[in-house]
Amino acid sequence: MNKAVFLDRDGVINKELGDYVCKFEDFEILPHNYDTLKELQDRGYLLLVATNQGGLAKGWYTEDILKKMHDHVEADYLKHGITISHFYYCPHHPNFTGECDCRKPKPGMLLKGIKDFNLDPKLCYFIGDKLTDVEAAEAAGMTGIKIDIDQPLGEVLHLIK
Repeated sequence: MNKAVFLDRDGVINKELGDYVCKFEDFEILPHNYDTLKELQDRGYLLLVATNQGGLAKGWYTEDILKKMHDHVEADYLKHGITISHFYYCPHHPNFTGECDCRKPKPGMLLKGIKDFNLDPKLCYFIGDKLTDVEAAEAAGMTGIKIDIDQPLGEVLHLIK
């Protein structure tokens, strides 16, 4: 079985704007995480993203814009020797689409990643800037790590064995 570090997106791998990042022009990757992510990858962790994107349900941006953002992260990280194995996102919002199994704090995206990549959840971590990220991690049987918004991941690297 494999091991992975799941990452929330906004406030973890890109700058948090306080609400949804709706325009590609506003999407800013946090450069202080390259070395940490490379180290995790070198330690054998797959890197996966799990992000709520309720702005899709609200009609604030499109799947094409979201894909452009994720393609940008993927290309930028590759320049630094980092591979994101997959981007999982929840396009739902309870006020617009009703309940779903994927919107954090529910563990649907994490469980899908566990299945897709044959992961041992006991060897996996989820780093996020909200308590709902930690709740999703625990519900999926993995360790959740809460960071402050835009906090360098290197400051929590010691928590990942």
